[in-house]
Amino acid sequence: MRGYQRAVNKTVRELDRERVKMEQQEKKLIIQMKKTAKQNQIEAVKIMAKDLVRTRKYITKFHRMRATMQAVGLRLQTLRSTQAMTDAMKGTAKAMVAMNRNMDIPAMQRVMGQFTKQNEIMEMKEEFMNEAIDDAFEDEEDEDEENSLIAQVLDQLDLDLDGKLGTTPKTKLATQEQAVDKDQEDLQARLANLKK
Repeated sequence: MRGYQRAVNKTVRELDRERVKMEQQEKKLIIQMKKTAKQNQIEAVKIMAKDLVRTRKYITKFHRMRATMQAVGLRLQTLRSTQAMTDAMKGTAKAMVAMNRNMDIPAMQRVMGQFTKQNEIMEMKEEFMNEAIDDAFEDEEDEDEENSLIAQVLDQLDLDLDGKLGTTPKTKLATQEQAVDKDQEDLQARLANLKK
């Protein structure tokens, strides 16, 4: 392919050289026609005009030939690229055949089955362990949550959780009950004094 490509490129260069020669000859013919026309030699000018037309046709043919040869060169390059792609695909196909031969589908299915089974067992064990942990820490978490809720309520009432007198609602209620009991005792004592 490279040899053909070189031959095409060489042909294009030769065509370019010949076309340049023909274009130079065309310019010389035009100059001669002008000189001959000044000398009033009309028959010679007619012959030169025929040569000029013929030369211009050859120049056009050289242009066409060059374009055709360049198209052939492009086709050869495309064929070379296609050949390279085919070779690459051939190598890939061989590799795929070798891989397919070495792949043991039943063994892969067994491995996947074992993986699925072990994965399910692991998920069950993890679920069991999570439940056990949740059960073990459930009371503490509930107690902590209860304490935090009580702290929030007491904070809203501007009370202290340390258990000092007058700090919790129960101690306040007890203090109030004691005050009521004392007032009742005082009232009964006064009533008894009045009866006497």
